[in-house]
Amino acid sequence: MTQASAPVFDEMHSDGATRAPYALIDAWLQALPPEHVALKRREAEEWFRRIGITFAVYSEGGDPERLIPFDLIPRVLAQSEWQRLQRGLEQRVRALNAFIHDVYHDREILRAGRVPQQLVLGNPQFRPEMAGFELPRRVYTHIAGIDLVRTGPDQYYVLEDNCRTPSGVSYMLENREVMLRLFPELFRRASVAPVAHYPDELLETLRSVAPVHCRGEPTVVLLSPGIHNSAYYEHAFLADEMGIELVEGADLIVRDDICYMRTTGGLERVDVVYRRIDDDYIDPLAFRENSLLGVPGLYFAYRAGNVNLANAIGAGIADDKAVYIHVPEMVRFYLGEEPLLANVPTFDCRKPDDLKYVLEHLHELVVKEVHGSGGYGMLVGPHASSAERAAFAAQLRARPHEYIAQPTLALSTVPTFVENGIAPRHVDLRPFVLTGECTRIVPGGLTRVALREGSLVVNSSQGGGTKDTWVLENDKGLD
Repeated sequence: MTQASAPVFDEMHSDGATRAPYALIDAWLQALPPEHVALKRREAEEWFRRIGITFAVYSEGGDPERLIPFDLIPRVLAQSEWQRLQRGLEQRVRALNAFIHDVYHDREILRAGRVPQQLVLGNPQFRPEMAGFELPRRVYTHIAGIDLVRTGPDQYYVLEDNCRTPSGVSYMLENREVMLRLFPELFRRASVAPVAHYPDELLETLRSVAPVHCRGEPTVVLLSPGIHNSAYYEHAFLADEMGIELVEGADLIVRDDICYMRTTGGLERVDVVYRRIDDDYIDPLAFRENSLLGVPGLYFAYRAGNVNLANAIGAGIADDKAVYIHVPEMVRFYLGEEPLLANVPTFDCRKPDDLKYVLEHLHELVVKEVHGSGGYGMLVGPHASSAERAAFAAQLRARPHEYIAQPTLALSTVPTFVENGIAPRHVDLRPFVLTGECTRIVPGGLTRVALREGSLVVNSSQGGGTKDTWVLENDKGLD
């Protein structure tokens, strides 16, 4: 994305004055010597390098040593702002879980014509193997990452829903840890809601969706593709924080439709698998037969009700950017409520009228692949050349069903350290919603920041960074 022409909401300043949630941060920044900032930035980088919190960019060879840039100035939300967001997040994820259950069972929303049938049943993320499958508590997306953008004091939009294997929560936790280490005096003066209990909340959520056969404390494992995966640090971090085993496909075995973990003391039955492997690779006997990452027979143990997977196979149907268009209608259909969080206005390129509009306005729109992620497979019209737009137009005409388009929004800005001092930079927010026997949301989430001037692309693979996200425990925020 690029800088939109509409007025930009500055989250720190309004009408020349500092907004109340940022009062402490403003005073702190004014008193902070530049040399102290440089020292703390070096200390933060060294901390992240020492603990190994890196990511890979596969288009550039998958460099395992790349650090996500971290900005020292926290993003601050007032308690009242967060409470409004939390209510909207809870509502949206309830509707998403109801939708996923419905499309694998009665398909009432499809029969009612509220969501196009072909959009679901013809979607590569739809898994017919899940039809009629009853899951514990009817939860499909146990861990959801909902990406939000802000355009005004009370204006938030959902940019996309991540219902398969959302990542980034380790950065949320480590960002807070490094801020506590570097600036303990700030936290002594501020009343900031904690986030360190997220692993405990996640473990309780996973335990709460164990199969009905389970007696006593369920055995939970985290299934990772392995060390070469871009999110492996997060897999290892979360397993360690939860006190559960980090396993790969070879560490698990299925016998008589029961999943076991290999241990030095013999086989141990597994009740819940927090899987960070895509559907296609989860079981070579049921899906991609050449997969070396998954566990032969795991799907059949799952189907037999002897083990639960989080997130569910087939939950990716709610990730599709064309399905995203219909989430507000899902809220109305399943919950009988008006959506508390709005979608970004979106054009569905499968519709002739929408496609015609998009082709005529490519210079002012952002066009995305419906299954794309990480900032790849998209055209940023305002910053693209005429040749790039012409090439993309040809792709749109050839495969319109693979694309949606959205206007460039004037995303809010927050103060950020740059080479020449402090400057406003655009941000989004990914809160993490946990669903099991109840809904749990740790205050805040992962704030991603577009570090390049004028850019709205916050993805780490496209040059973005991260910030600590503060939710004040009261609207004043000070002791």
